[in-house]
Amino acid sequence: MGRFPALGWNSWNAGGCSAASASMAIKTANAFISLGLKDAGYQYINIDDCWSTMSRNSSGYLVADPNKFPQGMKAVADQVHSLGLKFGLYGCAGTKTCAGYPGSQGYEDKDAKLLASWGVDYWKHDNCYTPCKQGSVQTCGNPSGSTQTWYAKMRDALANSGRPIFYSLCNWGRDNVWTWGNQTGQSWRMSVDNWNDWASVVRIASSAAPIAQYSGPYGYNDLDMMQIGNGKLTAAEERTHFGLWAMSKSPIILGTDLTKLSSDRLALVKNSAILAVNQDALSIAATTFRPSGAAAPVSGQIYPYWAGPLSDGSVVLGLVTANGATTLSVNFADVPGLGAGTFSWTELFSGKTGSGTSVSASLSSHDMAMYKVSKSKTHK
Repeated sequence: MGRFPALGWNSWNAGGCSAASASMAIKTANAFISLGLKDAGYQYINIDDCWSTMSRNSSGYLVADPNKFPQGMKAVADQVHSLGLKFGLYGCAGTKTCAGYPGSQGYEDKDAKLLASWGVDYWKHDNCYTPCKQGSVQTCGNPSGSTQTWYAKMRDALANSGRPIFYSLCNWGRDNVWTWGNQTGQSWRMSVDNWNDWASVVRIASSAAPIAQYSGPYGYNDLDMMQIGNGKLTAAEERTHFGLWAMSKSPIILGTDLTKLSSDRLALVKNSAILAVNQDALSIAATTFRPSGAAAPVSGQIYPYWAGPLSDGSVVLGLVTANGATTLSVNFADVPGLGAGTFSWTELFSGKTGSGTSVSASLSSHDMAMYKVSKSKTHK
């Protein structure tokens, strides 16, 4: 469990509270099959906030909202499992979830055992209404204690639940979570939310590069859910969003109504070569590098040059135009893991191939090219 970054879907970006329903979960699970997403490697169907009633029952247990889940939660999990997929739910470390539903603070063991009884495979644990010097507030700017303390409580409860449950920490990058996340869960949010705009892509990706070394097998920096197909990012920005998340070994959690996804966007999120980079057995996140003569990185901006090693001995190389259309070129001698000589390459968005001692891409604004560069030198 959690050996590789999670691939799946989450209801929140698809419609907030209104998407937290059995019908949406089953519709999405069926779309995973019919659209080929399951065959591409996506497996988790995750329901986010607003799935429960507004209060626990008399025994202190969470209750699935009978209007949204008329057959109960186990029936939905069973249906998802019958399709060969996995089922996830959302909760919160505080007294309430971010939308005001019951949180798990003080109920960790009860909640974990309930999840296990339902057959839940994935648990996203949010950080609202947690101990705060300002009193009980949704988002605390002055916490009373460290998030590590309360996230460990749910870790232990899930471990004792009798069922393996993927633990997704959603503490918004607080308390340098990347330094302790792999002792606690399988992935951890390293930033505040992706707000479905280019500024969010820039903010998150630029923050991911300096902490790339903390990702690895069974524990990954989570750059937040995808905003592909939600109407705000351009096609170029969606490529960059998807490509940098994949190279960074982030979980790829889709967040849109998949039945309305355009063929171009569906092809993007099913791109087998890019998903293979994300799921590569080496599990080393790509980060930025500075070619000879290139300007230094600027904090808070996406640097144009990214690279990381792959398990077959090749290198994945990313070129990003963060500040307007331009042509980016890089000599392979400057790329970590390569060196002087002639190498073969494949551009993973287009499938174009070539060879040489360097590569060059003419890109529109906010666009990306991603190359898999073979370390086996070609011979002519």
